[in-house]
Formats: sequence, C-alpha cells, structure tokens
Amino acid sequence: MMNEEILSFVWRFQYFESANLATDDQKRISVIRTGHRNNNAGPDFLEAAVVIDDVHWYGSIEIHVRSSDWFVHTHDSDPAYESVILHLVWENDKPVMRQDGTLVPTLALKGLVKNSIMERYALLQDMGDTIPCSGMFSEIHEIHKYAMLDRVLLERLDRKAAAVMEMLEKNRNDWEETAYQWLGMHFGFKLNDPAFLRLTQIVPLKIIQKHRDRLLHIEAILFGCAGLIPEKSEDIYVRSLQKEFRFFSTKYKLADKVMQSHEWKFAKLRPAGFPTIRLAQLARLLSIQGNLFSTIISVNSFEKMQELFQLRQSEYWVRHYVFDKKAATPVPFMGKDAGSLLIINGIIPVLVAFARQRQQPELLDKAIDWLSQLPSENNRITREWATLGMRVKTSADSQALIEWYNNYCLPKKCLDCTVGAGLVRSN
Repeated sequence: MMNEEILSFVWRFQYFESANLATDDQKRISVIRTGHRNNNAGPDFLEAAVVIDDVHWYGSIEIHVRSSDWFVHTHDSDPAYESVILHLVWENDKPVMRQDGTLVPTLALKGLVKNSIMERYALLQDMGDTIPCSGMFSEIHEIHKYAMLDRVLLERLDRKAAAVMEMLEKNRNDWEETAYQWLGMHFGFKLNDPAFLRLTQIVPLKIIQKHRDRLLHIEAILFGCAGLIPEKSEDIYVRSLQKEFRFFSTKYKLADKVMQSHEWKFAKLRPAGFPTIRLAQLARLLSIQGNLFSTIISVNSFEKMQELFQLRQSEYWVRHYVFDKKAATPVPFMGKDAGSLLIINGIIPVLVAFARQRQQPELLDKAIDWLSQLPSENNRITREWATLGMRVKTSADSQALIEWYNNYCLPKKCLDCTVGAGLVRSN
C-alpha cells in the first residue's frame, strides 16, 4: 500500500523516471535541489529548487498519496503552505490552488517509480521477524551497518540529553537539582522510576544537603516522604525514623507532600531491588556526595565513577529487605551491574546534556568512552542482533542496538534506516 513515507524516500533519492518529466498540466520540470526534510510543522521538504517551463522556483515540497489530501489536512487554510512550489503525489485526484487562485504545480509519480523499489519496500514491511530485514541483512556491506550503529548511538544520547534539558528548564537552570532528580529517578531501575522522580521533586536537594553529616536524617526524610515508614512499630530504628520525620516534616513543611505507599512497586522484583533497599542506597550516596553534578562533571576516571556506586546501605538495611521483617541472609550491597546501569542511564545523559549546552565536545567524548568501557547489556534485543552478526561487546554497542530496534525496526521505519534504505535501493 502506498504511503507518504515511501514517496518521501523516492523523492529524496530521486528514484523515479526523470526523462521527459512533466507536471500534470504538461509543464516541463527538472529538479535542481530536493530540499531537506522538515521534521517540524509545515511542508515536508524545505529549501528545494525546481525549474518549471524554464522558470526557476525556490521553496517547499509537499507530499501526499492523493492530491485531495491537501484539503483533508487543511493546508488550503494554512499560510505555511503558500511557499509550496511542487505538490508531489501518487495520484492527482483534485487540483490544488493557492489562496491567490494560482494552481500549485503537481507531479504524480504513479507509473514513474521502479517496480523493484516498491517490491523491496513491500517485502520489508511484510516481514514478521523481530528485525524486519533479518533475512536480507547479510546483503548490506558492514560499513553501512556500523555507520548506522554510530548514528543511532548519538541519537539515543541526544534524545536522553533532551529529556535532561527539559528537566533543567523546569528546575530554572539548576544543574545540581537536575542531576539529583535525574540520577535519583534512575534508582527506580525502570519499574519505580516514576516514584523515585516524584520523591526527588518532593524533597529538594537543599534539604538533603543540610543533613549530609547524618545518614539517619536523610533516611528519615526520604522514607518519610515516600510514605513507607510504618505507623506502628516496636523496632528502635523505625521509631527513630518516625521521630525524626515528625520533626523534619514540620520544619520543612513536608507533611502534605507525603506519597502513598502503593506508588512503590515491589512485585516482580528481586528483594535486593526492592525500593526500600534502593532508597537506603540513594540515601548513602547523598550522604557521601553533596554535589552530584559537580562530581559528574569533574570526575575523569571511569574507575572513580564506578567507585561512586559501590554503595553500602546502612546497617538496618543490611539485615532487612522491608520494614519490621528481618532477612534470612545479609542483604547484598549495590552490585556492579546495578552501578553500571546508573552510569548508563543516570550519569551519561547528564554529561551529554551539559556537553551540548556548553559546547564542550570533550565531555561527549568522555561519555562515549565510559559507555565503551562498560559491558554490553544482555537482553532479548541484543541477542537478536547478535544472531545477525552485529558486535555486542560494550554498552555503547547495546545502547545503540536497542535504539536502532525501538526507533526503526519496531515501527518499521526501514526507509529512515541506512540498512533498510540500502536494501530497498538494491536491484
């Protein structure tokens, strides 16, 4: 089935018969410049150049399957589309006029596109495999595969950095608060990310910084605002938390901000990953590092960054997974795998965001270097790529392959992928 994606691809690479090319009102046309794709609102290609009956036109290109889609999308009342110099369609079923009454030149591509292009595209779209091109993946040269790998790694880093920048804007350009919230959120290890983010937004970093010398105070504030401290208990530690939180909730006006215990997810987690343990480990980190952002930016040694996440929770949480229930065996400290995930998801995006904002490429290089020193993730997606011969040795590899799969393979955006586009172009 024809769609705008394939038409955009055909236009961008000019994969149609161009000899004796003419608009539907029989005016000779030649393409000087296809323009660049517009990913924002407005026409599909900007800054294009065409010659129609010896007259040079500079402007935009709009693409539709049928010319009548112009009206379906209400472009006829949108001034942004007055700059369109060529309407590229599959079928011209209705003339399109500008607001001044002049005809928008229309080029219908039906019958001009090579059959091989359409067949290869349809084949990719119909594939039921996890990675649509898996059956043809070996046809593409390695250089194109690894060019795509590099591209999607940067796309993933930039996408996460954009999320950090959005958080930074909400925090009024406060990098320390943003690093605290961003890293704190990732102590949720996906399942509890929303709860950890909400907690770090409830408890400002400046409150935590005032109590760095007392781990119990930080634990009381975090567990109290998380809504996890039991109301009744005979345990000395729990009663200490209750007492401290009553004082701090009044002092910092936190009482009306306390979360509900049901916001925290325990099901399907290993006990060492319970939010209670992760909160205790976050409290330990915050007692050690008062200025997380400054540490992230200043640490140049990858080994030093790894040491930051060798977190030993307080004694109570070495003997308990949850309140008031003693563990049968000692609770493990934060493991190397968990620390690696915090570097990948909590540290690297902050580094990249700051590098982009301050135009410091050396910080971006540091981020990529750290990713290259971390072992790859082992999951369903990375294993699938490995069967196709892709290297999956470092975290940089696995992060790129996950991005590739999620943003190109899963939605079948094959024409935006170097490999998919190469396969469609192949004879």
